[in-house]
Amino acid sequence: MTSPIQADLERILEGVRPNTSGAVADYIPELAAADPEPLGAAVCMPDGMLYGAGDDAQQFSIQSISKPFAYALALEQHGLEAVTAKVGMEPSGDAFNEISLEENTGRPENPMINIGAITPHTLLGEPSCSEAERGDVVLQGLSAFAGRDLQVDEDVLESEMSEAWRNRALANLVRANGIISTDPVEAVRGYTRQCSVTVSARDLAVMAMTLASGGVNPVTKRRVVSAPVTRQVLSVMATCGMYDAAGDWLSAVGIPAKSGVAGGLLGALPGELGLGTFSPRLDEFGNSVRGVKAFQELSSAWNLHLMMTPPPSLDVIGRRSVSRLGRTRVALQGALDFTSTELAMRHLAGIAPGKGDVVVDLSGVSTIFAVGARMLVQALQQLDAEGHRVLVVDPHGRLGDDKTERSRRSYLRMISADEA
Repeated sequence: MTSPIQADLERILEGVRPNTSGAVADYIPELAAADPEPLGAAVCMPDGMLYGAGDDAQQFSIQSISKPFAYALALEQHGLEAVTAKVGMEPSGDAFNEISLEENTGRPENPMINIGAITPHTLLGEPSCSEAERGDVVLQGLSAFAGRDLQVDEDVLESEMSEAWRNRALANLVRANGIISTDPVEAVRGYTRQCSVTVSARDLAVMAMTLASGGVNPVTKRRVVSAPVTRQVLSVMATCGMYDAAGDWLSAVGIPAKSGVAGGLLGALPGELGLGTFSPRLDEFGNSVRGVKAFQELSSAWNLHLMMTPPPSLDVIGRRSVSRLGRTRVALQGALDFTSTELAMRHLAGIAPGKGDVVVDLSGVSTIFAVGARMLVQALQQLDAEGHRVLVVDPHGRLGDDKTERSRRSYLRMISADEA
């Protein structure tokens, strides 16, 4: 059976293929000579399943799509406060290569524009590390996001450096403002090497899903960065990732995204999927024409817009029964977030005080968010305080790690489904 996901990818790519508007990036000699016709797309699911269509395996330079990942690595190494002291997080409303600096601080507006992306690059590695050592840190970090060893296209690097006059000027500005301490020429060369790493649309999909899954690579299962880091990166991508087209993008597509002037486009929808497309012709904002259109079609077809949130689950209570011995059994189901757990707490609060056992069965619960776990534990504590013996069926360990569970055993007991 042909997957409907695969069929949708192929159908949407064929729908956008006739669009030949836009042009390849002509200010970089190596990119100016690129074939404008390739078109590919890939989707990565939370378990690492990959779907691809068209030229999804073709290699191209990552360019500015490297920016959110270098930013993530800098956040992981130094923390939000330290990185934010060097680069802001506000939309600039400017093109990718504009001089966008805060008036009072001299900080770049955000890490998704060139002047703001040079800074996170210089923060990576030890303070005393060489340019080559920093380059290795960046390459290893990008490779961890992709789940395979990536390489640098030396021809693209040389070509970009031959025309990197504006980026050199930007680096000198942030150095003059005391934002970076690295030699500006070294900073630009290292940043340009970062942008010259080669990837495919399939790689982009995996990298996006790593962000969307809270920092764990879905293929290797390795944690690359922490969940708070990915939240920060995705937030900045949502507001700044598509440059001066960011507002239109968020309204029309609604997926945190980042584009690159080689024609790549990456989108990460938290908890759901990672998307990558490749098509070299660019619009006036420097974004892939056919890539943007493909994202619009996919967002609509698969209901991916961030603001199209599902209604809260009102069926969190799967089943409630009372045995002849007076044991009350409550089965919860689905994902326990703030809204659904509030409903569950109200239901548990309806159990009258007494000495009977209360069994709370979490076998059907798919996920418990931190707020849901905290609220549920409070409800169980209340049942214990009202005289009940609280028994919990938690075969998947949804309530937390062993240490957390041990601390809870003063007022509840973990049992198996058979014992319930």
